[in-house]
Order: sequence, then C-alpha cells, then structure tokens
Amino acid sequence: MGAFVAPQLGSAAQAAPDSDTSTLAASSPEAGFLDQNPSWVVKPFALDQVTLASGTVFAEKRARVLNLATAYSADRVLHNFRVTAGLPTPEGSSPPGGWDDATGNLRGHFSGHLITMFAQAYASTGEQVYRDKIDYIVTELGRCQDAIAATGQASHPGFLAAYPETQFVRLESFATYPTIWAPYYTCHKIMRGLLDAYLLVGNEQALEIVTRMGDWVHSRLSVLPREQLNRMWAIYIAGEYGGMNEVMADLHAITGDERYLTTAKCFDNRQALFGACVEDHDILTRLHANTHVPQFVGYLRVFDRSNEPDYHTAAENFWNMVVPHRMYAHGGTSGTWPASEGLPANTNAELFQPRGNIANSIAGSGAETCTSYNLLKVARNLFFHDPDPKYMDYYERTLVNHILGSRRDADSTSNPNVVYFLPLSPGNVRGYGNTGTCCGGTGLENHTKYQESVYFRSADNGSLYVNLFVGSTLNWAEKGITVTQTTDFPRQQESRLTITGKAQLDILLRVPSWAKNFQVWINGQERLGPKTPGTYLRLRRMWQTGDTIRISMPFGLRVEKALDRADTQTVFHGPVVLAALSQEREYREFSFYRQVKLDGDISPAFESGTSGTFTTNGHTLRPLYIGDTQAHHIYFRRTEPTVVFATYDSGVVNKEREGQTFLDLVWAQAPFGSHQEFMKTVTAASANWVRQGVFTREERTAILAAATDAEDALRP
Repeated sequence: MGAFVAPQLGSAAQAAPDSDTSTLAASSPEAGFLDQNPSWVVKPFALDQVTLASGTVFAEKRARVLNLATAYSADRVLHNFRVTAGLPTPEGSSPPGGWDDATGNLRGHFSGHLITMFAQAYASTGEQVYRDKIDYIVTELGRCQDAIAATGQASHPGFLAAYPETQFVRLESFATYPTIWAPYYTCHKIMRGLLDAYLLVGNEQALEIVTRMGDWVHSRLSVLPREQLNRMWAIYIAGEYGGMNEVMADLHAITGDERYLTTAKCFDNRQALFGACVEDHDILTRLHANTHVPQFVGYLRVFDRSNEPDYHTAAENFWNMVVPHRMYAHGGTSGTWPASEGLPANTNAELFQPRGNIANSIAGSGAETCTSYNLLKVARNLFFHDPDPKYMDYYERTLVNHILGSRRDADSTSNPNVVYFLPLSPGNVRGYGNTGTCCGGTGLENHTKYQESVYFRSADNGSLYVNLFVGSTLNWAEKGITVTQTTDFPRQQESRLTITGKAQLDILLRVPSWAKNFQVWINGQERLGPKTPGTYLRLRRMWQTGDTIRISMPFGLRVEKALDRADTQTVFHGPVVLAALSQEREYREFSFYRQVKLDGDISPAFESGTSGTFTTNGHTLRPLYIGDTQAHHIYFRRTEPTVVFATYDSGVVNKEREGQTFLDLVWAQAPFGSHQEFMKTVTAASANWVRQGVFTREERTAILAAATDAEDALRP
C-alpha cells in the first residue's frame, strides 16, 4: 500500500481566532431548515444569525473550546474510519482516544461530536479554519463510505462507521453490553455531525453521505417486526440509540423522503416508556437517564413531521416528570440513593432517581452533564410548540449553572476540559478532561452554541422573543433590523438592547422567575406597569435605528429548598447557584433568620466580596460557573434551632410541622409593611400551633414577647 500524504488542512494548528471581529459567511442552509416546521408557533434563528459578543463569561468559555478546535487534527477524527475502510492513515495519526480508541466498541462517536464542534464553530465565527476542517473530513469520510461499499462486506452501500457492521447485526440478536456498546448511539453522533456539516457549513457532500447512511438504517430496521425493535431498544446500554429518531426525522424534513420518517418511528421505545408517558404514568425511576432523554427530542421531531399527537404528549409529560420532580438546583438530574422502604439502594449516578427524591439522592457523583445537554434540547423544542416561560426559566438555570460550570477555566489543546458529572455531594471536586466520553463530546458542543436560544421569533415574524440575557448581536435580515444586546450577565445585573433598522415589531422580554424588581426603560423612558416574574413583557412599537431598551434585574439572595427535605437548601444570587467552598465532607450548617428584617430579605446574613462572591456563616460562597478544582458544597443544611427575631431569642425550640418550621411559616408571609402587620402573623400562627398541640401556651407567650421586643431591631 502506497505512502499516505496528508493534505495540510488535516493537521492545521493555529492560534484561536478573534471570532468577534470576523465577517460571517452567507447564511447557511440552517435558516431555511428551521423555518419549515408548520407546527412551531415560535421559531429559532440560525446559529450564524446570532454573533456572541466578546468580554462575557460565555465568550471566555467558548474561546477555550475554540482553542482546542483550532489545534485539533482532522486526521484524528478520521483515523478509525480509515482503518475500518482499509484506507491508509498518515504517519503519526491516532484515534481521538478514551472510548473512541483503536479497539473500543464506541469508536466513532467522539468523532461525530468533533464534526459538530467544527460546524458550530464555523457558523458562530465564520473562521475559514473550521470550514477547511469540515470540508476535508467530509471528503475523506466519503472515501471511507465508498471503500467500505467496495468491499461488499456491508449489507448496504450507505453503511459508514468506525467499526464493522457486526455490532448492528448482533443487536438484532439481542446481544448485551459489553459484547456490543450502543451501536446506534454512535451512528447518531456521526449522522448528526454530518447533518451539522451540511446545515451549518453548507457542505453538500455531507448531505449525500448522511442520506446514504439513512438509506442503510432504513434497510436494516424497516424489515424488523415491532416486537423485535421494542426488545432491542430496551436492552440496557446496548440498545441506547441517542437521537437516531431526531436525525431520521431531520432527513425527512430535508429530503421529503417518507422512508426516513418511517425509519424515525422505528426508534419508538414502545416496550414500556413511550406508552407510559402518553398516559402520564411515571415509571422513570431507575431508568438510565441519558438513554431516554434524547429519545424525547426525537419524538418531538417526529411530531413536527407527522403531526401525530402522541409524540408531543409523550414528550411534554416526560418533561413534567423530570422538572422539577427530579431536578437538582443547578438543573441536572440523575443520582444515587441509599436503600429505603420498598426501594433498593442505587449506586449508578446515571439513573433517574425516584420522583421527588432530591436531598436523599445527593451522593456519589450525580448529575451527568450530557443529560442536561439533552434536557435543554427538550425544553427548547417544547417551547417552539408552546412558548411557556417555564421552559426558558429552566434553560437559563441549567445553562448558567450546570453547563457553564462544566467547563474548566483553563486552556487545553489536547482535551475538552469538561466534567462528566458536576458533583452535588458535600466537599466534592469537579474532575475535568473527558476525552472520548459522552459528556466530553457533548461538552464540545455545549460551549460552541451558546447563542442558539438567546432570541426566537414568532412564526409570523411579528414578534421577537428575548429569552436569555447574553451579550450578542442578532442579524434579522428578513425583518431589516439588527438587535445588539450589551451585557456581561450573569456577572452583570442589567442589559441593553440597541436597534438598528426599522420595523413594526413586538419585542417580548422574558422576566425571569427570580427577578422581583425587573425594570425597563425605552429610550430613557421607564416602562411602567406590571412585570410579573415568570412571564414575558411585551413591548410593541415601530422600532428604528438608535432605539434602546435598558433592563435592570437586581439579583436578590434567596434559598431554594430540596423537594423532599426542607432543611437541605441551595443559595442563589439571582439565577446563579452560589457554592460554598469547603473540603469537609459533611454538610455545612447555615443560619439566617437572626439577621432577617421585616422585608424578609436574607441579604443581611451575607457580606459581598469581589467577582460575585459572598461570605456567610464563616464560609465563602461563589458562582458555580467558576470552573476550577476547589471542593465545593452546592447544598447545605439549614439550622434555625430556636424561635428568634433579630437579636431577641425566645428560647423556644423552632419546631417543625408538615415539613415547615415555625420561623419558615412566619417569614413566608414577608415582606411586612409594619411591625404591627408582622405581629398579626406571629400571633395567628402561634395560636394555631397551640391549638394543634405543637406549642404550649407558655412557649407561645415567650415567642410573642420576643417578637414584641424586637420591634426596633426588625426595621430594615
């Protein structure tokens, strides 16, 4: 076999580009692709229509991934494919590594993520280096596909993988892990990467290759009976197929070929979960979370193409089973838990915990990052059909905390520097790296597409949704305007939108659920009227060049309680999880009520520092999105041992009834307009607890005396 001469593009290594000053290429096919879904009442913009601003935490995290993308050799992406196809590899070439090594049963999956990373990097920056990598990789994958077909060893000439077809054949005979390892999961990553190369970069050959792959998938699955498919998809890990139903539905949307929609439906996981979700019957406990979450992204895409309501119903019900019932404070899900009555212990942190089980499942690693990656996709796609602000509230929570917090604040040209799990247990440390893992792959994608959900538009182009406060510029050519958002959120508590162009338009600003004092000024004039947290504020006018919208959203300090244990809590500063720095492996105990005034604000219990940090109860708290290896506590134990008002301690034990302490009950009614109003609440609540037999009359007398004496101390 002749010596291989690698084109220069395959191993290009240049400094990371200054992406924010580059000129974007002409709009990619993605814009038209996104515009064609008739069931969407809200539609996204193409990735290349929104430019991320420099100087923000999002830009900083992305720049670190672009540094890897620029340096990464395209020949490593191709290595295992060339070996499988019998083609020569360049001297010194090696596989990506990790699970995508030279012999592993998941090889090829990480290469698919790398292709998507390059495509997103190009769509986001317009830098030629990323397009060159895409064009080179696609050309070589086409050679591999042709070479495999020429051997006659595959069942269909469209087959393309980094290993032989054997795994797919064995799955049809119900082989289990580790004999095989999720062959259709790997297939999905490759097909998704190729679709992204077409949609985001405009590489037509990528569409040809992935269409042939779709033909091969159809040829295998369309002849199998439903019972066999159900059993295949129910096999733990071996039957995991990622978002194969999504890519097949996308192929149907691009080509109009009904075979691809038929094949997408072959991936219905109908043995139990699909039907249970249609019926809103929660059976998620102990199911492998990231096996199932991407399936529901696919079900929504099948609904888009077929308009069969069960697919949307299943996805919506599934979502509501996870959020908030299985959601941790940073937006993640899945965990471990000890044995309890009727429920055996679980040590696999990738499994869905029991419904409502939050505090009891904070153990071990917990909260797999690529599960959050896929939950964000579900939230985004549900919003397209039903623009309920709850989906974007979740999106912001998870993006700002779990996703930003998953990327280390350090450069590397050799690995993604992302976490697999973002640990929840006390005193745990984030472990970065993850070359070749599932979360390493989705991590490459997470940090090169931050702008994808900042802005949406109504289907009739009459409204612009501002969903996220991310420094960016929207180029809405069809409407003849650009919208520039200036902010360093979440390091800044305000944002400014500047309009260029002229258009009659409703701008809908999301008022986050945590924003209690949201204010808006249009061209310096304050917009009066209600701005209800957890809604969108509609601004309707003829907008023209120079118009500005200034938004103020002060970040308040608050706690969020675990659903199953009220004393297990997380501190938030606005949307930001504040993690306490400590190597101790036991929960830290915090008390706040002694510092609370009539307004009910816990802020007096905290001292603010620099870079969003605070101190309280002898500990430093800082934003979870800061990515390093310091041990942290996302959750703490709230302890308020006695009924105390400011410095006046009644000496009465702060008893609990129905999961709520007496002080919790009182301060839930804050803010109080006066001490008299406060006393009415304390008087009524204590009297009720005496009637319930929780307090004695003597204890109530002591409580009322302390509350009375604290009048001056309680004034804000």
